[in-house]
Amino acid sequence: MTVRNEGAHIGPLLESLLVQQSPFEIVVTDAGSTDGTVEVLERMSAAHRNLRWFRAPGSRGAGRNAAVRHASGDALAFIDGDCVADPQWLARLRSGLIDAEVIAGATIYSGYPGFVNLGRVSVDHKGVDITYPSCNLAYRTALFRRLGGFDTWFMTAEDIDLNFRAVESGARLLYAPEAIVRARAREHTFGFCKQAFWNGYGRKQLTLKHGRLWGSYQPQRMFAESVTLWYLLRLGCGIGGYAAGKLSLRKAGEGGPADDRIVQRAGKKADE
Repeated sequence: MTVRNEGAHIGPLLESLLVQQSPFEIVVTDAGSTDGTVEVLERMSAAHRNLRWFRAPGSRGAGRNAAVRHASGDALAFIDGDCVADPQWLARLRSGLIDAEVIAGATIYSGYPGFVNLGRVSVDHKGVDITYPSCNLAYRTALFRRLGGFDTWFMTAEDIDLNFRAVESGARLLYAPEAIVRARAREHTFGFCKQAFWNGYGRKQLTLKHGRLWGSYQPQRMFAESVTLWYLLRLGCGIGGYAAGKLSLRKAGEGGPADDRIVQRAGKKADE
């Protein structure tokens, strides 16, 4: 996992991981926390030999890639700093990886119902939902490294991009609803809107890199569920982020130093 300023959540997360089915190792990269996260990591890594942490400033994709470079297992399980894993989480993922190269677990959100009850805007590629997030995702290490890991060009949607490339390569991605991670929805409207904006920005990055990704997408699916004020607000902020990405980014692989600076600044804001 990669974390930044998760001092209020990192302790319960690590405690939920330390009781998982052995064997396993926990590798954490910290992207520059200033709120006590590092102190928790130092204390708990001193008490548990299978917990290691490193400093790795940068985007979420860069932080996860750095963690993988320090990992030694045949499989990788990703989780976020504000989550808590069910006791059988790792066992369920490990079992699923017997039959597939990628396993996506179920993420159950808690918090304000208006935020929690909104579903993902899913996108299929070759008949497979590729929008499962990296807060509950497992890869065989060999596949992850063969794909080159997360693309650090992305601020958000780096997990969707990775899943797309995995499915495109012929890897099998399966959903394991019994592999449960509990996460927290945004606590305030500003955080909710900010997340939606950067998710929209990430979707524009996906369009630039994988234009054909949207070929089978039907816009009316966005209105298939109950339309609420929060749904419309998320949609509006997401469209705003998508438009901002369209104005500031060029196609992946065709950018220059100016594009890199835009991505770095935007990534820092997204992580904050």
